[in-house]
Amino acid sequence: YVGKNILGTGFDCDIVIHRGAGAYEAGEETALIESLEGKRAQPRIKPPFPALSGLYNCPTAVNNVETLCNLPPILINGAEWFQAMGPDKNGGPKLFCVSGHVKKPGVYEAAMKTTLRQLIYDYAGGPFDGRKIKAVIPGGSSVPVLLDDQLNIPASFDDVAKAGSMLGSAGIIVMDDTTCMVWAAKNLLYFYKHESCGKCTPCREGGDWLYKILTRIEAGEGEMRDIDLLVSIGNNIAGKTLCAFGDAAATPALTTVKHFRAEFEAHIREGRCTVPSPWRAAKTPVGAH
Repeated sequence: YVGKNILGTGFDCDIVIHRGAGAYEAGEETALIESLEGKRAQPRIKPPFPALSGLYNCPTAVNNVETLCNLPPILINGAEWFQAMGPDKNGGPKLFCVSGHVKKPGVYEAAMKTTLRQLIYDYAGGPFDGRKIKAVIPGGSSVPVLLDDQLNIPASFDDVAKAGSMLGSAGIIVMDDTTCMVWAAKNLLYFYKHESCGKCTPCREGGDWLYKILTRIEAGEGEMRDIDLLVSIGNNIAGKTLCAFGDAAATPALTTVKHFRAEFEAHIREGRCTVPSPWRAAKTPVGAH
């Protein structure tokens, strides 16, 4: 409800839209507040939290747009109606963005009791003909991958967490068996090293180190010790920064090594990518993905 004298209560609510500078880091609530104040989008030290000292040092509530969109139907239909749409403590509909190797990528609205497999196969059409699912990132690129045998779970916050990942933004990225996981990790690390605000040393320096090591491995120039070095650097970034961006930057390297270590070893041993793919010739240099 927006406007003057809402529902005759005498309460007015106006919305003012400010265009941001496009920084990924501004997704963190205190970095968003800094950006609104005309500063660089860098996270603040907490406490104080925004509820006590936020925008211009005033108490501030920071909410996702999707959260606000859910409020009117809840107020109209009641909390029980909303809760009945999903598993316990995960009620209501959710917007799922399914992308990657599927026939019908798009944004789909579904209850969180819908399984990941249903979202990928029934909503997004499943993988391309003749292809098999290799890995799925269920909540945006900053969360651990899930394997094909883990997809028969409700796409809810709690169930995805129990499976060892996070639902996060519900940005579901599907990768089929033509995907080189070393290349995928490198591709994601390029994004995170570029988007780091640079405030925390582990994130600023470590993200760049991870990207350089992954680039070396993907180009067939790595050494076996590089794999453990990736894990060591990732573990020294995660949980050691002011915001969760450091954890996000470390996750692609940590999760791909955990589930697909053999691919990293093959890149180093063979000096090339060994993943069969119809999109490139078998002897194409790995750096030419």
